[in-house]
Amino acid sequence: MKGENRFQRISASPAETRLLGEAIGRLAYPGVVLGLSGDLGCGKTILVQGIAKGLGVPDDCYITSPTYTLIQEYPGRYPLVHVDLYRLDDSADVYEIGLDEKLHEAAVIAIEWSDKLDDEMFTEYISTHMEFLKDHSRRIDMVAFGRKPVRLLNKLDKLKHS
Repeated sequence: MKGENRFQRISASPAETRLLGEAIGRLAYPGVVLGLSGDLGCGKTILVQGIAKGLGVPDDCYITSPTYTLIQEYPGRYPLVHVDLYRLDDSADVYEIGLDEKLHEAAVIAIEWSDKLDDEMFTEYISTHMEFLKDHSRRIDMVAFGRKPVRLLNKLDKLKHS
């Protein structure tokens, strides 16, 4: 994937995925929405753990997938709102859990299983798809929609080449 609104990384380990997340967290700004999709166990939560570290979420806040709570918030340089839509059957359920309210907060929002949402829910966001490769590594493809998300991916790409 090439282009100003695209970023791709092959991660050979959970540690590499966490480091990528940490870089994203350092570059994140209030209001950025990161949609995460991919098979179960492909590293979505590990990426969010890295984002939390990059945002300065305290180490005693252990980041786990909020599969049963659906939304978990953590303090940091900017608050991190971690959402897991795995258990939702219908995109209409998103309004019942209060996600639309969280989108108006000055927080970094990471949404696992974001492919369950309606495409028009966001105007600016970063779509991240993770998939297993044959050698047990993962390909992480990111596409930015909107000016600020494109700038974030451009900065992330410059870090990759420096």
